[in-house]
Amino acid sequence: MTAKDLPTPATLRKLLSYDPDTGLLTWKHRSPEMFTDGKQTADQVCTRWNARFAGKVALTSPANGYRSGRVLGISCLAHRVAYAVHHGAWPSKHIDHISGVRSDNRIANLRDVSRTENLRNSALRSNNTSGVVGVMWSESLGKWRGQIKVQGRPIHLGIFENFDDAVAARAAAEVEHGFHPNHGRPAIA
Repeated sequence: MTAKDLPTPATLRKLLSYDPDTGLLTWKHRSPEMFTDGKQTADQVCTRWNARFAGKVALTSPANGYRSGRVLGISCLAHRVAYAVHHGAWPSKHIDHISGVRSDNRIANLRDVSRTENLRNSALRSNNTSGVVGVMWSESLGKWRGQIKVQGRPIHLGIFENFDDAVAARAAAEVEHGFHPNHGRPAIA
């Protein structure tokens, strides 16, 4: 989907209310001129629509943990709509949920960042065995190994006798390379 297919932020503001403190989007009351006549008049369709949707929470369908739904027949992710309604422009890049909770669409939890920056705030992967991103046990060496990936390239941080030393090296590298403090947090179920 291209940006031209999406409703404008001005249109979104006519259709939806956004509470930046809760992150919820709510359908606004609509007027008959927002509907066209068909088998029923615009007044009838409008009355039925308002009875069913006006004042109710919008974009609530789960999609991989994200809230989503349709606006004017177009599939939209709630966090991107929330950003567009609040800022008056669609996000230009990726939306990062700072806390890692995909359904938390409070504006304080959303930031428009590059893909790289978004990946620097990732949760711990489910297949991680050490409990720390970038720290792994080397069976052949009988020691801990540390690494970090920057711009798609792994950087070797060293071989360590002690697990805590490998964790400290990884933490220092995260700070040096601008990773978000939440990076490597436990995954939220």
